[in-house]
Amino acid sequence: MNTSQSKQFDVIDHLIFSEGLRLQAVDIQPDLDLMTIYLNTKATLSHQLSSSKLLKGADRSKLMKYELIGGGTGIHWPLLDEDLSLKGFLEDELRKVVKRRNQPLAA
Repeated sequence: MNTSQSKQFDVIDHLIFSEGLRLQAVDIQPDLDLMTIYLNTKATLSHQLSSSKLLKGADRSKLMKYELIGGGTGIHWPLLDEDLSLKGFLEDELRKVVKRRNQPLAA
């Protein structure tokens, strides 16, 4: 049985849909391989452009033409045919936190 198809509402979905967490603004810095995502809670998330196959190496003018979609639950680049979700950004951020916590302390 494929559990991904029968996946129920998880804690990240709860934050987004029940608590109203939304993308509010995006700052894209292609020269730094960086996208900063601003949430309606004033929190920020950092995301490497190169982690997306379609955003990696994309022309600056195409990267800068994006729109917030789904009431702030995603970003769409019409010229690149790319969509990234708030849920994906939050999952990436959680992976970063877990990875940092699992690194041994420096001596």
